[in-house]
Amino acid sequence: MPTIESLRAKIGSVQDLQSVVKTMKALAAVSIRQYQTAVESLADYNRTIEMGLQIVLRQRYFSEQRGILASATDSKLSHNSLGAIIFGSDQGLCGQFNEQIASYAVEKLNDLQPEKMKIAAVGARLILPLEASEKSITEQFFVPSSVTEITAMVQEMLLTIEQWQTQQQVEQIILFYNKSLSGASYRPTNLRLLPVDPNWLKNLEKKAWSTPVLPTFTMNENQLFSALIRQYLFISLYLA
Repeated sequence: MPTIESLRAKIGSVQDLQSVVKTMKALAAVSIRQYQTAVESLADYNRTIEMGLQIVLRQRYFSEQRGILASATDSKLSHNSLGAIIFGSDQGLCGQFNEQIASYAVEKLNDLQPEKMKIAAVGARLILPLEASEKSITEQFFVPSSVTEITAMVQEMLLTIEQWQTQQQVEQIILFYNKSLSGASYRPTNLRLLPVDPNWLKNLEKKAWSTPVLPTFTMNENQLFSALIRQYLFISLYLA
């Protein structure tokens, strides 16, 4: 039979563990709020970028030139080469978070059946489920430990994407991530990052402007368009 002293020791250990768990939950709540604030701010910035694209696309000269863009970004893609960036976590104790997104991504990639594929995994916990599905991981990124570190990682990802395109002739870039719904609920989703969806651009071009007066700009239309698209890519990766 356990002695009174041993029972007291066990009770003390449980109380210490409870204190640690409470502290971890408090720190997690603070981190969650920081990420929520960042996403809210990014939503406003994303709206600004879309408004900029809307104005550029409405210019007659650029609309004529955009025929080249539309032909390069239509849905008739060869799927010869594809780059996938899959977002998971570095930490455990998060249920099926990593397993679900890995399974979802593998299913979608198997449907596409590209001849050549590059996979970047964000989060160490993704490695095992992806390797169990016989998917080779080309690049690995660690999940940022704070909001301030996200920008640097996104910039690193953009460099990786550029290398895939220029050195490996990767035609498509697809993001796979768990989209937050409400509370702790989420669902796996994907976004074709590149080529940019021409239907999205057409919808922006046709969207009604909120005032009778349209803004004007003086810089080259193609340069401005390219700059805005780079910001769109940054925002998409940041949100994922």
